[in-house]
Amino acid sequence: MKFLTSILTTLVAILAFATTAGAVELPFNQAAFDQMIAAGKPVVVEFAADWCPVCRAQKPVIRAILQAPEMAGVTLFVANFDKEQGLKKALRVSGQSTLVVFKDGKEVVRSTGQTRREPLQAVLAQAL
Repeated sequence: MKFLTSILTTLVAILAFATTAGAVELPFNQAAFDQMIAAGKPVVVEFAADWCPVCRAQKPVIRAILQAPEMAGVTLFVANFDKEQGLKKALRVSGQSTLVVFKDGKEVVRSTGQTRREPLQAVLAQAL
């Protein structure tokens, strides 16, 4: 339990200081996700699979968009599509390459299978 508390404290500290160089990317962690949602922080959950060609095409586009200074404060949680069964059920996600965007603690938009920069940028901007 001490270890988990230490990790969460470090995560919160990193997120607090990550406002100058774009978004923060983290592997999905339920406790950290819950904390960010409860605080009303801008959050994006990316459901991806290693075997998914669309996910591979999305990844560099999403990362480039999220590195823009205006995306500072956004947290990208990367959820493994094959392993995060409970999360998929809770968020009603049925396909890999899905982005679920939260603002002020509520889902505002989602996208599945998009690989073009302009539509992805519009989706991700909804977190702000």
